[in-house]
Amino acid sequence: MSLYTITGAQLAFGHVALLDHADFSLEAGERVGLIGRNGAGKSSLLKIVAELARPDDGLVTRQQHLSTVYVPQEPEFNADDTVFDAVAAGLTEARALLDEFDAVVHQLADTPEGAEHDALLARMNTLQSSLDAADAWNWSTRVATTLQQVGLNGEARVGSLSGGMQKRAALARALVVQPDGLLLDEPTNHLDFDGIRWLEDLLVSLRAGLLFITHDRAFLDRVATRIVELDRGRLLSYPGNFSAYQTRKAQQLEVERIENEKFDKLLAQEEVWIRKGVEARRTRSVGRIARLVQMRNDRAERRNVQGNVKLDVGQGEKSGKIVAELTDVTKRYGARAVVDRFTATVMRGDKIGFIGPNGAGKTTLLKLILGELAPDEGNVRIGTNLQVAYFDQMRAALDLEKSLADTISPGSEWVEVNGQKKHVMSYLGDFLFAPERARSPVKSLSGGERNRLLLARLFARPANVLVLDEPTNDLDIPTLELLEELLIDYDGTVLLVSHDRAFLDNVVTSVIASEGGGKWREYVGGFTDWQTQRDRSKQLALDAQKEAGKEAPKEAAPKESAAGRNAQRAVKLSFKEQRELEALPQKIAELEAEQKAIGAQLEDGSVFAKDAREGARLTERYAEIDEELMLALERWDELENRVR
Repeated sequence: MSLYTITGAQLAFGHVALLDHADFSLEAGERVGLIGRNGAGKSSLLKIVAELARPDDGLVTRQQHLSTVYVPQEPEFNADDTVFDAVAAGLTEARALLDEFDAVVHQLADTPEGAEHDALLARMNTLQSSLDAADAWNWSTRVATTLQQVGLNGEARVGSLSGGMQKRAALARALVVQPDGLLLDEPTNHLDFDGIRWLEDLLVSLRAGLLFITHDRAFLDRVATRIVELDRGRLLSYPGNFSAYQTRKAQQLEVERIENEKFDKLLAQEEVWIRKGVEARRTRSVGRIARLVQMRNDRAERRNVQGNVKLDVGQGEKSGKIVAELTDVTKRYGARAVVDRFTATVMRGDKIGFIGPNGAGKTTLLKLILGELAPDEGNVRIGTNLQVAYFDQMRAALDLEKSLADTISPGSEWVEVNGQKKHVMSYLGDFLFAPERARSPVKSLSGGERNRLLLARLFARPANVLVLDEPTNDLDIPTLELLEELLIDYDGTVLLVSHDRAFLDNVVTSVIASEGGGKWREYVGGFTDWQTQRDRSKQLALDAQKEAGKEAPKEAAPKESAAGRNAQRAVKLSFKEQRELEALPQKIAELEAEQKAIGAQLEDGSVFAKDAREGARLTERYAEIDEELMLALERWDELENRVR
């Protein structure tokens, strides 16, 4: 049985139908990625599932006692709370039950036998059952365990956390409830690459049913077992991850295009027939006329695929061959070196991605390259004839009270792009803004629509250097793909900061990555190439360290016979423990292999489509292996320490 089912749901915002007789279900253990255009109604659907909103019409059914937790894009906390208290807030109901139970127990002790005593006893039994069901007796331990799971210090103040760590706290507050269904709206917002990988591993191992909204294609590929697309009011389901969805969606759109062309051709023929002269009217069929009327209605009601954004960047004059040259550049804030002796040359036409954890200094390095910030040491030589368009600066300067038209072209009704004049209404139409919205204030736009407006403003200005700081936030997937195409074909220089791994892979030709301690290094290729090179370098360093470790004892330590080692071990371990220690490496290897095999099946996602119960069993087994591995590793460490 499904955890949650919606049948024939209808939801309208003004004259736009967000849900048009839509059907949806969520099975136990499956991970559903919800995608669709900005403004299509994804967040509204998520809130309906979370019971924070209701559809205008339709049937909603839930499993009895189903618990769901909703984590919004921007979680809210009291900045003065400790992280422990903020996470424990997820167990407010359980703690309230426990407080009431304690109060009833004390009251019962002071109440003589009689009707009131019996009523209190009955209430205590009811509360005890509820506490057992909610596993609320050890709520403090649950909070501490969850904090350890997500890597947070419970004593820290929430206000001192970065955006990424606050996102972790919000997830911890949800996970501590141990919900049947977890609902996430843009869970990767504010997370850096390590945070995103951590979240992927966490969600893949969860037993709960998962429904999440994201535009991160790599995240969808790794986590989703099913893709649900909200398209023109309908919910379309595609088994598998995002790559599988792309293939099937392309096939579906082609079939839809052919069917629409056939329909339109037949409608045109019928319109010609009805307009013929007297002879045709004498022989016209009542049934044929009725069919024509129905066809006209069907054509009027057809919701065509929404057009794509038309992106075209205003090309400035060519910059000099060298955009920037940095030699032994160092920048410090207090005692901390954000950039330490960095040397690089940025050439015209380079497309460079900047990679590093939050707070590593990506923005500082960008400003050094552009000459907006002076280094403490070293030299920066800026190239000639630079026309820089800076996405982040424009975002900060966005006036929420201004209209869309005034934001794009203040005091004029025309925009000039690549030497050609275009009316501002037409230009806004290229970015999917209807003419009637051109006079609307910016504050009326959604987050994704604001980013689209910012791109429109950015590309209306001639530039030969584009600096894009997190341009992909809140953009829907079709717009992301078009932005990728534009940047790939762009003749100028692109400096890009993004946590979208697929976007980096598709756009940049090299990356400058933080190595820690203010050290930065340039790698050829995109995000995946950097990851491969970095992992290879780490492995080589580990291998060298192991070799050095093997050689050192030979030189420094006196040789010890095998018999002597066995005698030492025999003294400290029983025969049974010795056998256990010898068997543990093999057991750990088998558990890791089993978990890897299960992980591959879960990531593929087809198991949920074929057999939902088997999918749920594998998800449960994946989590069990985590616990078994932890116990085995702890036991191995304990026995090894005793024989040292």
